[in-house]
Amino acid sequence: MDMSDKTILITGSTDGVGRRVAERLAASGATVLVHGRDKARAESLLSKIHGAGGKASFYPADLSSLDEVRALADTIERDHDRLDILINNAGIGTSGRDAGRQVSRDGHELRFAVNYLAGFLLARRLLPLLKASSPARIVNVSSVGQQPIDFSDVMLTHGYSGVRAYCQSKLAQIMFTFDLAEELAGTGVTVNCLHPATYMDTTMVRQAGVAPMSTVDQGADAILNLAVSADLEGHTGLYYDGQRPSRANAQAQDAAARNKLRVLSRNLTGLA
Repeated sequence: MDMSDKTILITGSTDGVGRRVAERLAASGATVLVHGRDKARAESLLSKIHGAGGKASFYPADLSSLDEVRALADTIERDHDRLDILINNAGIGTSGRDAGRQVSRDGHELRFAVNYLAGFLLARRLLPLLKASSPARIVNVSSVGQQPIDFSDVMLTHGYSGVRAYCQSKLAQIMFTFDLAEELAGTGVTVNCLHPATYMDTTMVRQAGVAPMSTVDQGADAILNLAVSADLEGHTGLYYDGQRPSRANAQAQDAAARNKLRVLSRNLTGLA
């Protein structure tokens, strides 16, 4: 794909695999919209991209706040007349099995809020810009770690663990991917998701106390495959494990469960 006229937003792109994806897309000629919370990390990335002749700008936002997600979408719409690719990559890891329950600024369980609700709201708010730029793509960076959502206790007020919270939030991403892909059929906007690589050498993995098993570049290769590969043009509603099509947890195929999640998510984000 010719990237010279493409504008791409990558959430969580000041560190880890998101940073590597940003570097590689900028090197290919795309205009990269870098998102994160750490200004120093962002400035070092922009310096590297600009020094190599690339195009990038920084958009700070804390995705634990739905108001900041809305403001991020508004700013992107104000500053750009097109958005070709949205990569929802930002996320919080498990922090180990002993992680304590935390809540977002809006009072939602933190991993559900950051890993899922933020991307749900951001994608929905940016849909008009993506549709106007079609063919366009949405890529949701999920995980092979998935756990069915207990709709009687979505916010995990009982029996909490960071692992459970993380795996539930990642399955929610996949369910949203399948749901949105069906909704956008025929619009020219495709929606796919993936598990990029197992235990990449990232800050998230190291904080969980896990020995890395994969490189950041392996994960970046998988994300870029869904984001820019010509072979994926027009393909939508897919879940990939690395660069291979795969099958997600059975709840992702359950239309009734996806509808419950859609209604809940719209209510929580004020889109109802």
